[in-house]
Amino acid sequence: MLVLHSSPTSPFGRKAKLAAAELGLEGLLLVENTETVVPDEAFLRQNPLGKIPVLITEDGQALYDSRVILEYLDHRAGGGKLLPADARRFDVLTMQALADGICEASVLMTYEKRFRPEEMWHQPWLDRQEGKVSRALAVANSRPPEMGTTLDAGCIALACALGYLDLRYEGAWRKDHASLVTWLDEFSARQPAFGRTKMKP
Repeated sequence: MLVLHSSPTSPFGRKAKLAAAELGLEGLLLVENTETVVPDEAFLRQNPLGKIPVLITEDGQALYDSRVILEYLDHRAGGGKLLPADARRFDVLTMQALADGICEASVLMTYEKRFRPEEMWHQPWLDRQEGKVSRALAVANSRPPEMGTTLDAGCIALACALGYLDLRYEGAWRKDHASLVTWLDEFSARQPAFGRTKMKP
């Protein structure tokens, strides 16, 4: 079995779960909910950064972050599926980076408000993160990634980013990004695991 350290609200952990489902590897994946605010020593030995997701292979190797995990799962499935071997690979990697950036900025905004008292919130810093999200959504909305025979890493990352915005920001992105709303509906219909892995607070 492959052990995935994650949490029900991690968009990056969800990426790994969706990738495994898309590649037919879901049955090999054992998901363990892992605390990262006060991580235990055993987990810190697996990932000294104390972040999720972490994938533990059958031989005990710890792989992180989500991009590395997707590379590994793609390799296990024969390669060239989540990450094409041809020139399209760079479009996929760029979309994955864009979507991961949406998640990273959104998580930082969430943490700022969760772990700091309101009088200590730094609005210019929050505005900077919001700007990243807004610009990235505009780019993705102008040209949503194509869904090929296999849902690639870029598609999976974008779906997880939009799902996280639905979770933390009540889907406010939807009113100004009609193309992405349609795209996400199609993605969800294509991959039933998107519904099964819906993030919960």
